[in-house]
Amino acid sequence: MQQELVLTIGQRMLEVTAMLAAPLLVPALLVGLLVGMFQAATQINEMTLSFIPKLAIVGIALVIAGPWMLTLLISFTQELYQNIPAMIG
Repeated sequence: MQQELVLTIGQRMLEVTAMLAAPLLVPALLVGLLVGMFQAATQINEMTLSFIPKLAIVGIALVIAGPWMLTLLISFTQELYQNIPAMIG
């Protein structure tokens, strides 16, 4: 197996992982920041207050970005299967 091929596959894997995680993590981060600012302004220190909005926004983001994420994951898997002959030979 060629060293360049392994490094390319590893780099592509990390890119796909970041692309799959970003649509869920970025909205959760922004909602958490907004809830944190609201809690700081009103001095409400309830730990569960930020959980429900984050859960809701992650669910909404998953419904919106889910088809794109699935397409990305399927194309990456197909790309891996197409590279199997190059890995063996």
